[in-house]
Amino acid sequence: MTRLVSEMPIATPQPTDGVLVGKVLAGQKSAFNELTNRYQRRAVAVAYRLLGNLQDALEIVQEALLKAFTNLDTLQKADAFGPWLMRIVANLSLNLRRSRKPLSTLPLDDLLPSAGATHYAEPCRLMQSAEIGSRFEQALSQLTDRQRAVIDLFALDQIPQKQVAQTLGCSVEAVKWHVFEGRRKLKETLKDCL
Repeated sequence: MTRLVSEMPIATPQPTDGVLVGKVLAGQKSAFNELTNRYQRRAVAVAYRLLGNLQDALEIVQEALLKAFTNLDTLQKADAFGPWLMRIVANLSLNLRRSRKPLSTLPLDDLLPSAGATHYAEPCRLMQSAEIGSRFEQALSQLTDRQRAVIDLFALDQIPQKQVAQTLGCSVEAVKWHVFEGRRKLKETLKDCL
């Protein structure tokens, strides 16, 4: 009796960003949906870290995606779509922050329950956490826009320095300098509660 070897489905490799950008530019608009699916979460995270407000972040990402779609023909390196989109998101976020006062935000630790946390958290701990979070936000607001963006992306979101540099359109050395200066200023401002 002869056994037939079952053919295993071969996984189709995902098209690169460059291929998808080429398809969009050739008129296949649906390829932009795949680019959007790849980068939307990261874009929202970047905008949220810079703005501290989810509604603003979602609006900025929508605006950035529209801007990316309409200006896709200006992208010089098709495979660099991700960093290019993150740069658009960061610039739009920083412009929004400059144009108006940010809404007050709560520290993420107080918004997201930690593993093993009970519903009846100690009131003193909650007050202390809210106060430290408020002081930290206040200290962040005293940094320059560029320092805050770099601290948010590199130190808080743990995005590599090279990617932060691409996102913000600056050199890796500039990112290192802004991290150094930002951390120095934060330590100075928060020295009494650290």
